[in-house]
This record gives sequence, C-alpha cells and structure tokens, in this order.
Amino acid sequence: MAKPATIKVRLNSTADTGHFYVTKKNAKTMTDKMSVRKYDPVARKHVEYKEGKIK
Repeated sequence: MAKPATIKVRLNSTADTGHFYVTKKNAKTMTDKMSVRKYDPVARKHVEYKEGKIK
C-alpha cells in the first residue's frame, strides 16, 4: 500500500505562548519546513508559526 501524499504537521507559535495549530501539508511538493504568519489568540496578534513535530 502506498504512503499518503499529505501528512499532519504542528505549527508552533514563535511568541512562546504554547499555542499551536495542526494542519496538513503535501510532503512530496513541500519538502522544506513550513512557516506561516497566523493569529495567536494568547498573544492577541499575528505572529510567525513554524513547523514542529506532532508528539
């Protein structure tokens, strides 16, 4: 059986609030680490979120 093209990734806030998002990405087309600016409700502003491991 083939591996799925999409994998789950955890986007951790760089504001050190402990907030994170869980999303999917295509592992075949996006081989580098994901980095997105999203809203952090704990810090109450938009901050950079970087890809981390799901535990």
